[in-house]
Amino acid sequence: MKNAALVLVMILSLTFNAQNIQNNPTSNHGNKFEQLGTILQSPNEYRTASGAPGSKYWQQKADYDIDVTLDEKNLTCIGSETVTYTNNSPDKLDYLWLQLDENQHDVNNPANYWDANKIEAPVTQGEIKALTTKETLTQLDMGDKILEVSDEKGKPLKYTINTTMMRIDLPKTLNPGSKVKFKVKWKYKLSNRMETGGRGGYEYFPEDGNHLFTMTQWFPRMCVYSDFQGWQHKQFTGRGEFALAFGNYKVKMTVPSDHVVCSTGEIQNAAQVLSAAQLARWQKAQTAKEPIEVVTLEEATAAEKNKSTTTKTWIFKADSVRDFAWGSSRKFVWDAMPAFVGKHKTMCMSFYGKEAYPLYRKYSTKTVAHTIKTYSKFSIDYPYPVAQSIEAANGMEYPMICFNFGRAEKDGTYTEGSKNGMILVIIHEVGHNFFPMIINSDERQWSWLDEGLNTFVQFLTEQEFDNNFASQRGPAHKMVDYMRLPKDQLEPIMTNSENIIHFGPNAYGKPATALNILRETVMGRELFDFAFKTYCTRWAFKHPQPADFFRSMEDASGVDLDWFWRAWFYDITQLISL
Repeated sequence: MKNAALVLVMILSLTFNAQNIQNNPTSNHGNKFEQLGTILQSPNEYRTASGAPGSKYWQQKADYDIDVTLDEKNLTCIGSETVTYTNNSPDKLDYLWLQLDENQHDVNNPANYWDANKIEAPVTQGEIKALTTKETLTQLDMGDKILEVSDEKGKPLKYTINTTMMRIDLPKTLNPGSKVKFKVKWKYKLSNRMETGGRGGYEYFPEDGNHLFTMTQWFPRMCVYSDFQGWQHKQFTGRGEFALAFGNYKVKMTVPSDHVVCSTGEIQNAAQVLSAAQLARWQKAQTAKEPIEVVTLEEATAAEKNKSTTTKTWIFKADSVRDFAWGSSRKFVWDAMPAFVGKHKTMCMSFYGKEAYPLYRKYSTKTVAHTIKTYSKFSIDYPYPVAQSIEAANGMEYPMICFNFGRAEKDGTYTEGSKNGMILVIIHEVGHNFFPMIINSDERQWSWLDEGLNTFVQFLTEQEFDNNFASQRGPAHKMVDYMRLPKDQLEPIMTNSENIIHFGPNAYGKPATALNILRETVMGRELFDFAFKTYCTRWAFKHPQPADFFRSMEDASGVDLDWFWRAWFYDITQLISL
């Protein structure tokens, strides 16, 4: 009854909003039940009034062929890529925009987040924590170093770098329906930002003298060019995440011979990079009922004791993905088992060091399998051949791969809180395969459209895992403290990613709570679930906008929800005392 009463209070708060509705800048008439009208962009041939893609919907395509070398001794990434860019738009393009996310860490970049009084970016294995001046920071030489930009025949192309973005000027206009192929060579120094709250880099383990590398935002990536915005080239400041085009990837990673590589996509040369015993275990894992260790704890522990001076090249391919990430370490244990959504088989896998073995070996891969099955029920069938969780110091998500915490105490024990925290973060990050890796919203603009929807389905998945699971977001009562804050400390869900003050509550918790109330109280499960799946199906492998979500939910359910979107997403929806 307590939860039901709270839901009632929250619904009543929509009607008895403490703020005079006339002060709501999104309303023209002072009517809280007014239709959204011109707040949403006008329907057109690309995006219909029903919320579906239009008859002339288009999107660009970017294919990558990449060779990269991980230099562990010098903590450097050196790469070259050939990009094939297809202009499916009706527009003529005279230049292209690419993202250089590593420039976030360049001291000369005004968008960089390094704190000169708390620098955590060593250039050698030894830690450099005494750096306090810009001159010393400059010695780190962080950021992307572009070595060459050329056409497919090697002729130099003119380019301009604007902090975390790079414009390539085309010698010839790229007409609609045409393709252009170009090459980029680059390198950058890796940082230990995985240890300090970043999205990738490396973690150093002084106990055994080894590194764990998480290679993310590691290559120059095409910006999205869309019907609703043109080029999405908002600078990367570390907050708003990514807007990316779909394409096919072939990537060759050259790493120390004793490293194990995990990656977006499917391995192409397992027989060449695995030992005979490991290859046999990998083949056995294809039909296993329980996770099989492809690389065992004993093998990983033995590899930690010696560092190879030779290299090995791993090859992976991935089709219809919007990004590509990988990890590499001699510390990795690797286990795997299949999961099935209908007749489609997905290899569910985990990679982790000995520090995480007690937790990850028992729970990780099974949680991956549970996640893709449950998300498939509520959204779309998981289409990729791989889904995996990699234990690392910090979490982040990419197609078919994500990085999550999950370490035990030094004596091998762990608390119930640590176990549940690991499970929920694995569900959340694996769930990002659906939002936004497949249902590919613009994270740089609207964090809630991926984080909020993902957190909502995460809640459903946690409850199907264990109906007593201590979910942190989704239940209405979890949002009480946030929604009781003074009005000047709140912001609408429809706030640009870079401008959100309370990022966790506003981008994750509040939209998840709103959707939970919509499903359980306003629409009912049958109407909601049908409409939600309709949105997911319509926009799988496409670029949806908020209006496409709002319209699809109404179109497929036959329920007028403009009042709900206005109150929960465009206003601040504050709890009040009755």
